[in-house]
Amino acid sequence: MVCALGAAVCFGTASVLQAMAARAAARPGGGSGVDPGLFLRAVRQWRYLAGLGLDAVGFVLQIIALRHLPIYAVGAALAASLAVTAVVAARLLRTPLSRLEWAAVGVVCAGLLMLGLASGEEGSGTGTPALGWGLLGVAGLVLVVGAAAGHLPDRSRALVLGLAAGTGFGVVEVAVRLIDSVSLEELRNPALYALLLGGAAAFLLLTSALQRGSVTAATAGMILGETIGPALVGVAWLGDRTREGLTWLAVAGFAVAVAGSLALSRFGEPEA
Repeated sequence: MVCALGAAVCFGTASVLQAMAARAAARPGGGSGVDPGLFLRAVRQWRYLAGLGLDAVGFVLQIIALRHLPIYAVGAALAASLAVTAVVAARLLRTPLSRLEWAAVGVVCAGLLMLGLASGEEGSGTGTPALGWGLLGVAGLVLVVGAAAGHLPDRSRALVLGLAAGTGFGVVEVAVRLIDSVSLEELRNPALYALLLGGAAAFLLLTSALQRGSVTAATAGMILGETIGPALVGVAWLGDRTREGLTWLAVAGFAVAVAGSLALSRFGEPEA
């Protein structure tokens, strides 16, 4: 759980540092269009590089957490990175939080506390052989949905792309559990390719969703996609369980943490 919360802190802080670097790299009077040189200018700044470093550390911590905790606990903790982003943005970007948003931060923390008390160890199940192929199929479907969503109105487009991106991140969460070790034998494991395709598709679609449309809608869709589906897969196929007699507390904690994160979804990508 410490690793899962550490990943949330890394991801949440990284998004603020990268937003600060993007602000500093933006050209005066450049408008709101896409600037192809923005990344090249931003990557020269220490804040952006520090953000990328935190993303890398967060990903490693996420993998460690997924190898020891049920997927539902890790997914809720990662969604809570928005609470970290909100608090850090309030300090560094001077983005004020309303009383309701401060309350949402407290709700997220309460939900994670409930999950921490109720979570058991990760399940020992590996699912059926078809699960890996199913994940690969879902990762491919994410790309298809993303391509089809390009013709939707901005707000609907952002929500659908965010949901598809969250599903891609969810594929990564489940695939990590289906990969036993780093070896040549794993090259025949479809879960490995599902992880690569799902992660790449998720990053691509989320970036597209945030370029045009509602950040809040995109982030809310992402939270739903990366938490609910993987949690159900972990319980139904991988043997994730709770502590004896505390299933109700885990369900309540999961719902509370995700609901609090949805309330903070406007911080999914701090506005420039």
